[in-house]
Amino acid sequence: MRTLILGGARSGKSALAERLATDGGREVVYVATAQAHDDEMHDRIAHHRERRPAHWRSVEEPLALADVLRRHAREDRCLLVDCLTLWLSNLLIDPEPARFERERAAVLDLLPGLPGDVLLVSNEVGFGIVPMGALSRRFVDEAGRLHQAIATQCERVLFVTAGLPIALKGALNGDSP
Repeated sequence: MRTLILGGARSGKSALAERLATDGGREVVYVATAQAHDDEMHDRIAHHRERRPAHWRSVEEPLALADVLRRHAREDRCLLVDCLTLWLSNLLIDPEPARFERERAAVLDLLPGLPGDVLLVSNEVGFGIVPMGALSRRFVDEAGRLHQAIATQCERVLFVTAGLPIALKGALNGDSP
């Protein structure tokens, strides 16, 4: 099953994804897309690392997400990707402009056929005002487009606010609606 988990910053979306991964009873591969460019981000990454169970396998990949998913997906595994918006940010500032389209297309092409469970965590950023800067506007636009494209390929889409999940598509517990 493919699940997209959306929410704002500190909404509880990562904690929900981790709980769903644990409850699924499969081997978990945690795919982290963050990069520590400053002390604050370093602290956020450390917090996520500390929270993960020690027996989970972790893979850190800021750009080549499709390659990691392809390499680690198996019927008896759960892949937990945290998070798509950090991955998107990394791609948008990559010095090779064409890489964004190539990596995005690769993920969208691969996702429907992946074996096992896939949990995709992402920040919903479309509720705020339109940003003033061109890069910020592009980020919001591309995040919205990415979420729409991935949501069509997922059996379940959840939105988390104040730690409370709401099923937008499928059921909270993973069963059919």
